[in-house]
Amino acid sequence: MAQTADGKLLIADDERNVAEGLKALLSEEGYAVETATDGKEAWQKVQTGEYGLVLADLKMPGMDGLELFAHMREKGIDSEIIIITGKGTVASAVEAMREGAYDYLMKPLELERLKALIPKALDKYNVRTANRQLQKRLESLTRYGEMLGQSEEMRQIYNIIEAVAPSNASVLISGESGTGKELVARAIHQKSPRKKGPFIALNCGAFPREILENELFGHEKGAFTGAIAEKAGCFELAHGGTLFLDEVAEMEPDIQVKFLRALEQRSFRRLGGKREIEVDIRVIAATNKVVEEALKQGKIRDDLYHRLAVIPIPIAPMRDRAGDIRLLADEFLRRFVKDNGKEIKGFTDAAYEYMETYRWPGNVRELKNAIERAVILAKSERIDFSDLQPRQIALDEQEVHVKVGSTLRDVERQVTLKTFAFTGGDHKKTAKILGLTEKELRSRLTGYIAREPVAAA
Repeated sequence: MAQTADGKLLIADDERNVAEGLKALLSEEGYAVETATDGKEAWQKVQTGEYGLVLADLKMPGMDGLELFAHMREKGIDSEIIIITGKGTVASAVEAMREGAYDYLMKPLELERLKALIPKALDKYNVRTANRQLQKRLESLTRYGEMLGQSEEMRQIYNIIEAVAPSNASVLISGESGTGKELVARAIHQKSPRKKGPFIALNCGAFPREILENELFGHEKGAFTGAIAEKAGCFELAHGGTLFLDEVAEMEPDIQVKFLRALEQRSFRRLGGKREIEVDIRVIAATNKVVEEALKQGKIRDDLYHRLAVIPIPIAPMRDRAGDIRLLADEFLRRFVKDNGKEIKGFTDAAYEYMETYRWPGNVRELKNAIERAVILAKSERIDFSDLQPRQIALDEQEVHVKVGSTLRDVERQVTLKTFAFTGGDHKKTAKILGLTEKELRSRLTGYIAREPVAAA
């Protein structure tokens, strides 16, 4: 059986005839095999990171198998290791397994057991390596599908999408308006085996009760006055793909009951219909409500919530992921400059400071609209904070809420940033209110603004 580079083996044994014999045997099995005649040589070779599995004798001159294993784990080397041991050192081999060694073999070796262990150990190595590579790739991303973000909060969402997309589990996405819930739903669909099927989106808050039921399930000809022909609903249209229900908490309770039944049975009846129509769909729902509050208030039925939230995905608001703001702002600026044929080179420092400290209650949507407006109205080559037309801050946004246990530096930071946002990003006014010089204020803001570094690709 041909092996990839992931199947490369290292045999470390000071008995040369044992090492060479195993190499000949395993080479015939299709593995790429190298040998080392002592622990130090093995350590030099294993640091290349090219081996999926190391077979190491427990007793070797220079460095024994346990020391070799300890060095590998200390340096984060992912290779699996099987310890080869004699009768008198089994306890040490068992201890190595507790520390993470894949298994141990006693001399004389049971070759059939060895042959059975190797592919299993390599499978474990390959899975772990693939997961680590995926993690590194996700950490280096600034763009994922239609989403843009490099903050820890966004990387967590990318990870969840990668994990949940291959399954058929229902998903409930929660987050404030404008955070991009539909973009997350579309990313799940595009990463899933259903990507060639339809993605049907329905906003439950956009229709009154009677119309929403018709939109969901469709109707038969003659079901009601004006039903001159049959109509397929979203459940039917999404067959083979994904049904995305936005603002599901706006659905009336009786419709939630019918929806829950259809979701569980994967079948439904059209309005006025008598036959059950079976569908193969995945349901992703979203709400801008605080889920706990929606449950308490009966906005979402408990049974429907538990059926939908097999995988819950909360999306953080913009104010909690300031590290994404420059990235998003630059992307929106590039897009709108191109669309409007304007010659704008970028933002001023004051504009960046404003965007990174303003709370953005409308989240990404508000940021996008503010930049589009600024591009259209701008008369200079750089967008300044005044071009972003900061709105008057509501009374609750003028207050600073301090938790018990906060440090004085935390309080200072909150007061400074809130005051800066309140003045619309005016350094002079902010400094005057806080009793600082403009230089002191700018120094504080530079230290406060959360700029998360982009991981290297």
